[in-house]
Amino acid sequence: MRNGRALGRGFAWLWAAYAVSACGTWLGFGAFPLLAVLVLHSGPAQVAALSAAGRAVGALVAVPLGPWVEFRRKRPVMIAMDLIRCAALMSVPAAFALGRLDFAQLLVVSVVVAAADIAFNAAGGAYLKALLPRRDLLVANGRLESTTWTVTMIGPPLGGAAIGLFGPVTTVIANAVSFLLSALGIHAAGGTEPRRVRTGAPRMRAGDLLEGWRHILGRSALRPLFFNTIAVNGLIMASEPLLAVLLLDRLGFTPWQYGLVFAAPCAGGLVGSRLARRLVARWGTHRVLRTAGLLRACWPVGLAFVQPGTPGIVLVVACQLGLVTCCAVFNPVLATHRLDHTDPDRVARTLAAWSVSTSTGIAVLTALWGLLAAVTGPRIAIGAAGVLLLATPLLLPRRANPPHDRVSERLEVPTATDRTGDR
Repeated sequence: MRNGRALGRGFAWLWAAYAVSACGTWLGFGAFPLLAVLVLHSGPAQVAALSAAGRAVGALVAVPLGPWVEFRRKRPVMIAMDLIRCAALMSVPAAFALGRLDFAQLLVVSVVVAAADIAFNAAGGAYLKALLPRRDLLVANGRLESTTWTVTMIGPPLGGAAIGLFGPVTTVIANAVSFLLSALGIHAAGGTEPRRVRTGAPRMRAGDLLEGWRHILGRSALRPLFFNTIAVNGLIMASEPLLAVLLLDRLGFTPWQYGLVFAAPCAGGLVGSRLARRLVARWGTHRVLRTAGLLRACWPVGLAFVQPGTPGIVLVVACQLGLVTCCAVFNPVLATHRLDHTDPDRVARTLAAWSVSTSTGIAVLTALWGLLAAVTGPRIAIGAAGVLLLATPLLLPRRANPPHDRVSERLEVPTATDRTGDR
């Protein structure tokens, strides 16, 4: 199948909604840490606590959302989560305009957005698997990944410039509007999606909440990648607020420079996402996941040595370029592999469990690294995270998945079922 193959009207609208939402997200990249540092004058521990508590409480709130999403139509859930995120984010500029913005409100909004993110992603993954045949999933995930890195490349510097010109809440407003436009795009995708009929008791049971984790931990195709993802994402994201403090406060980077050092490397994301399908076709999923997973762990340790001025910018860009390129290969392959090895009636719960675990891991490590930075300084804490990342390839699967662990694959000849999913 060629990368240029049309995937249908439904995916085109889904892709457009994803693009506008991702654009708003990356225009607003680092908006809350920037508000905390520049408006509320928060220190490293508070900035880390903002990221950690928002994710942790959001993940806790999202635990029952997986089974709730599983037995509902996915498109209305996605629209509802977009509207909730829009409303929550719009409360921030409203409070700022009234002079009432405080740390507590940023924390509450972080929680709401984090929980809505998990529910949206769980519904979105299930919707995508139902929308497309299996053979199109890697192409679709590659396009979504490519879109992510495109908007990541242009969003942060534009967001930094917008903050400098129009004020610190400008990008929060842009992000809120993007979720509204995303909801409209998903609505325009149209189509019918009958609600699944649930067998058994109508009430949610404890087993429903745990089913996603049981599914992940019971499959050798998913289990090692699950733990690797938690560790890698947690250590990378734990360093993000500390790097913001180091660059913006300690080293005197301006907001546009801060945006630039994260935007320029995203060219590597475009390259990696375009290469992912070709690499899988030549080397196979297992080898690509192992190699890209190993290489992505090698770069973040270099961020501990960043210096002021142009040398610091060059170093951050180089480290981020290597990291982003490897992640852009790894991510769509992982996303496709995860859908391929998840039963259709467990997709939402599995993706929700995965997201909850990842968010919780990020929250715990961010909180710990905030405390570490308060004691040792942000530079040493960033270096410690980089050193630990070097050990994460040990968590990658060491062999290809055994045949009995695979979900039954669909025929390569498209059928009506291929196009409509398990409905």
